[in-house]
Amino acid sequence: MATNSEKWIRRYHPAPDATTRLVCFPHAGGSATFYHPVSRALSPDLDVVAIQYPGRQERRTEPLVDTVEKLADLVVEALEPWTDRPLTLFGHSMGASLAYEVALRLEAAGHQPLGLFASGRRAPSRWRDERVHLSDDDGLLAELRGLSGTDPAVLGNEEILRMIMPAVRSDYRAAETYRPEAGPRVDCPIVALVGDDDSKVTEDEARSWGDHTTADFDLHVFGGGHFYLNSHAPKVIQQIREFATVRSAAAAK
Repeated sequence: MATNSEKWIRRYHPAPDATTRLVCFPHAGGSATFYHPVSRALSPDLDVVAIQYPGRQERRTEPLVDTVEKLADLVVEALEPWTDRPLTLFGHSMGASLAYEVALRLEAAGHQPLGLFASGRRAPSRWRDERVHLSDDDGLLAELRGLSGTDPAVLGNEEILRMIMPAVRSDYRAAETYRPEAGPRVDCPIVALVGDDDSKVTEDEARSWGDHTTADFDLHVFGGGHFYLNSHAPKVIQQIREFATVRSAAAAK
């Protein structure tokens, strides 16, 4: 039987000699495999792990988790064996909100992340009244098609769609009902990344991530929509590599 950590953590390209580790958090409806190319590109410089949420792929029969806070509690528990090296967190869309909550919990437990990359997501303090999770399946499908982040082959396969829709709806419910308490801030740097044509987050909403850290903040704007990073992957990956390398070296002094 898989341990709790093995259920949640995917490590596609182990890098046992790397001095630092990157933890990747998928978007709503996404899975750990979304970050397989990132893992391949950064290994062996960084040891990359990706979070696999319940309800998808090999975890599809497990109960879904429909709040960001509960997901964060479970992820932090699963990450405990992986805190032997400094961690950098990267989350896209819902994954950015989750990464932020995980960072808060890691810091409270005495594990200081090197930094947090918040991609394609407005800051926790910037609320929008979104109700996609209340839509019927057709409404959810229209949302997925509009964001262009789901494989067209999946969108055209009715059997696969029936399988993933509960997880997609649960993730959207978690993302859209997430209302963090005002006040807490992380002590690690935050780097916000956003597409200039993203319907889910404006540049101003992304800039507000700076209000959620006591450390440095940086904002990078790319051409493209919600999944801008598919077109700018090499540049984003290089930013992650440089950030983690520099911060890890500084922390070791």
